[in-house]
Amino acid sequence: MSHRGTTRKLAAALILLSIMAPASAAQEQKDKDKKKELPKGTPVIWREPADVSALDLLAGPGGEEMRPAAPFAFVGEEKGGFSKKYRVRDAKGRVWVAKVGVEAQPETAVTRLVWAAGYIPEVTYLAPCAKIEGAPDPGKDFERCQDGGLSNVRFEARPEDTKRHGEWRWTDNPFSGRRELQGLKIMMALFENWDLKDDNNRILVVSREGGTELHYVVSDLGATVGKTGGVGGLMARVRQIKGTRNNPEDFAQDKFIEGVESGRVRFSFEGKNKGLMRDITVADAQWLAGILSRLSDKQIADAFRAANYNDDEVRLLTSAVRARIGQLAAVK
Repeated sequence: MSHRGTTRKLAAALILLSIMAPASAAQEQKDKDKKKELPKGTPVIWREPADVSALDLLAGPGGEEMRPAAPFAFVGEEKGGFSKKYRVRDAKGRVWVAKVGVEAQPETAVTRLVWAAGYIPEVTYLAPCAKIEGAPDPGKDFERCQDGGLSNVRFEARPEDTKRHGEWRWTDNPFSGRRELQGLKIMMALFENWDLKDDNNRILVVSREGGTELHYVVSDLGATVGKTGGVGGLMARVRQIKGTRNNPEDFAQDKFIEGVESGRVRFSFEGKNKGLMRDITVADAQWLAGILSRLSDKQIADAFRAANYNDDEVRLLTSAVRARIGQLAAVK
């Protein structure tokens, strides 16, 4: 065997070992989640939007009243996932999970647009510059801003009345076969969420005066606003990762809908679990398009402004989203 061949095999083995350790830990957590009995409550994944055209997508689902207040104090590191995350406490004593890096912007924007369609979201905000007192240095790969702060920090709320139960499965949930679930799948394709896997979903147990609700949420939307497919290399093949994150040009250029066959919409989606997209009907697509079409261009743009995209990016992304909504409405 050649030296080059041996080196390649060794590299592949090392990559597999590096993947297996965190995967094993993730599986242990999944097993623990399964053992936890789900509390009694009303499952909710979607609510009919009262007036889509009146929604404030700049403030998002939490409104201005929930916006995190500086200064921020480090509580601990959050493990798991692609991005660096910290648990923090703001000036009002509220707890947040701060995410830094390439996923912060798209997640903040897409959360707002998912909410506008009627889906239950995480409450997120993006600070263009935030200093987290006491946090460990994330490393040189993260962009800095004034006074040693971090650029583009996404804050995700951890309300006191909400308990995080565990993940839910795309193929086994209380909404299987219902249009609301089909619409959520379409939203994932619309924003190119190529990291479409169960462990990015969460059930939030929310205590309300009228009783307990179980909110079925796509919690991690960081692998969006790019394209699915087309990313090669050894790591991509081993981990079966396909797609780009936070790349407005990729998003604008990527194809969304291939056509219609036997009453089913064929999406140009090459992400994980792409089989989920095979049972979307024309009626499902038109139903969602009817909701999204009520959004103004300003509202769509505000979702991206809230994520601190620059003016050129906002125009590009707004145009791309509007075009995709038009494609959904046009399927027959």
